[in-house]
Formats: sequence, structure tokens, C-alpha cells
Amino acid sequence: MDEKKIEELVSKVVEGEIKFHEVEKYTDGDSEVATEVRRRALERLTGAELKHLGEYTIDANRAMDKNIENMIGAVQVPVGVAGPLLVHGEYAEGEYYVPLATTEGALVASVNRGCSTITDSGGAHVRIVRDRMTRAPVFKLPSAREALEFCEWVCKHFDEIKEVAESTTRHGELLDIQEFVVGRHVFLRFEFDTKDAMGMNMVTIATEEAVNWIEKKYQDAKCVSISGNVCVDKKPSWLNNVLGRGRTVVAEVEVPRDIVEEKLKTTPEAMAEVNYRKNLVGSAAAGNIGFNAHHANVVAAIFIATGQDEAHAVDGSTGYTTMEVTEDGNLYASVTIPSLNVGTVGGGTGVETQRECLEILGVAGGGDPPGVNAKEFAEVVAAAVLAGELSLVAALAAGHLGKAHRLLGR
Repeated sequence: MDEKKIEELVSKVVEGEIKFHEVEKYTDGDSEVATEVRRRALERLTGAELKHLGEYTIDANRAMDKNIENMIGAVQVPVGVAGPLLVHGEYAEGEYYVPLATTEGALVASVNRGCSTITDSGGAHVRIVRDRMTRAPVFKLPSAREALEFCEWVCKHFDEIKEVAESTTRHGELLDIQEFVVGRHVFLRFEFDTKDAMGMNMVTIATEEAVNWIEKKYQDAKCVSISGNVCVDKKPSWLNNVLGRGRTVVAEVEVPRDIVEEKLKTTPEAMAEVNYRKNLVGSAAAGNIGFNAHHANVVAAIFIATGQDEAHAVDGSTGYTTMEVTEDGNLYASVTIPSLNVGTVGGGTGVETQRECLEILGVAGGGDPPGVNAKEFAEVVAAAVLAGELSLVAALAAGHLGKAHRLLGR
């Protein structure tokens, strides 16, 4: 499209004749041109200069089709790498370089120190405890008595509901439906295996299909909302911590005393005490959901780098860190992440820069068999969170936290 036509469109957007979401109609569906029009119009409307937002390499047409509306450009977040990180999991085995997108100075350096500590200690051992994504519609029944009868009916008809739900997806598998009754409300927590996808869209579509079938067969049950907040999605929740959501992952390592002293500049005893008094007692005193030093830091940085749904950093932050001195005088450390919502296909994983970060880890795209890539990725994330916990707790135990930030110019 020539410059004159672009300027005409910009003027019409500024004057309100064309809305932001309508611009593609006037650019023959070309999102690259539409993005330019919206950005120029926004500059005139706000007085802001947006030249850096307009510098990007990702495919705007693909992004507008899959990931964003009213696109005006792209925000660039610095990406650093930590590693190598040695991981021994059921799916992840070997050394990994972990991409971290963040503007928080010292975070990558800290995680990198933790990775070095773990690798020199023989690696982190990681296991996935539970793997299922949920969606929980809320139904209204005429009474609490009938709510209980409805639950019995759902249980008896599980196989039929499963068939209906799975008709919407090639890979998704309905594993269970858990029932929660509050007065005359029934929350049905559908639990799916979503293979390599994080799976929220998949389970929502499948659950909607199942709900439509249920309402036809059981007409006294009215679905008020496809999401009744018992899922629980993008909110801190004790239910998710108890039952798990997405991937529930545990990572552990035993760090020899000499490595604690040499690399972390402290002792196993000092780290165990900080973890007890800060992560356990302090978290309990504050009423926290999740007892840890900074799981969210590492989870969020990896999520942004690899195209995960960044809001699920909330779920990933509610984990537990344990540290204790072994009989041999070494440091045992573990992290448990009850709700790690990750995928290697779908969502933002196809954005070019994010896909490259998944390729660094060797987990981009679908696995063979389906599901193995996402599981491998989840194990690496848990090991990286463990690295972050080791380094920060050590810095606190040694009294080096402020010093580290000053040295790095933060």
C-alpha cells in the first residue's frame, strides 16, 4: 500500500471514522500495514513517539491471526541465558541452557550461579507427580438435594461425557470429573491430559461441548458459566496446590558442603535456617499460598521467553522450597511446583522469537509421542526454579543480596 493511502487511513483513525479493530478491512487484511496505521494514529492521539515499538522481526500477520488484537508493534524484553543446567528427569536428561526474559538486573546471574551449583553437584533429579489441565463449569440446580442427584448422574454417565468432550480434539483426553457442591450449585472440575499443549483453549472447547450435551440430557441442570473459578485459572489457590493443575513437578538436589562453601559462599546450616525462618515461618506468618523465596521470578522469565501464558506465573509462584542438612553435612534442597501450566505448542509458542527460545531447550513443537516435549520442558523449568532458590537463599544467608545488586550496577 502506498504512503498516501496509509496517511489517509491514519487520519481517519485519528478522527474516529475508523476504529482500531476495523483497520484490517481497509488494508486487504494485511496486518503489517494495519499495525503501522494504528501505531502512527496512536502517536498522533497521544503525542508519544513509538519508533521502537515499530522495530520487530516477528510476523505480524501470524501474530494477529493467533495471538493479539489491535497490534501496534512489539515490546522487546532482554533475554539472557543461564546454564548449563544438568537435569535428570523422566523426560529431561542432560545439560540445558535456560533462556530468561527479564528486566530485573541480577536475576540471570543469580540463576546462573544456581545452575552451576546444581551441575557441579551431579544434577537435579526431577519428576512429574501429576499432569492434568482443568476447566470447571458451575451449574445451578433447583435444590441442594437435586444437586447431589445431579452429581450421581454425572458419575454414572462419565463414559458418555468423555466421548462427547474428546470429539472436539485430536489429542486431548478427559481423565476425570471432580464434583464440588455448594448449596444448590455444582462445580464440575473437568481434568484433561492435553499432551504438548498447555491446553486451556483445548479444555474449554471440549468442556463446552460436554456441557451442551449435559444440559440436553439433564434439563434441571443449568450451566451459569463455563468457568466457575474452581478450575482454578490464573489465581492463587489452595485447591490447585492440593490437587495440582497443569504439571505438578518436584525437583531436588544434594549439594556437597564444599560446593556450598565455594560457590554459594555460605554453609548448609545457614541456608537451612534461612529457608526455615524466611520461606516457612515467614510465609506462614504472612498467610502466603506457597512457601518459597522467588519461584515467580524464574517462572515468569522463562514464560515470557518461551511464549507461555504469562498470567500463569501466578500459579507457578505458589510452590514450596525445602532445605535441610543431611547426615553427611551436605545440603538437601527441593522445590515442589503444584501448578505449572506450560506447553510447547499453541498459544505464544509459535511466535518466532519465543519458538527460538524453545529450540534452545530442544522442546519446540509437538513431541513423539505427543506430550513428551511439554513434560521435558516442565522438568527443566522446575530445575531452573530450584537453581534460583539455591542462589537467592545463599545470598541471604551470606548477607550478599544488596552487595550483588550494587556490583551489577542495579
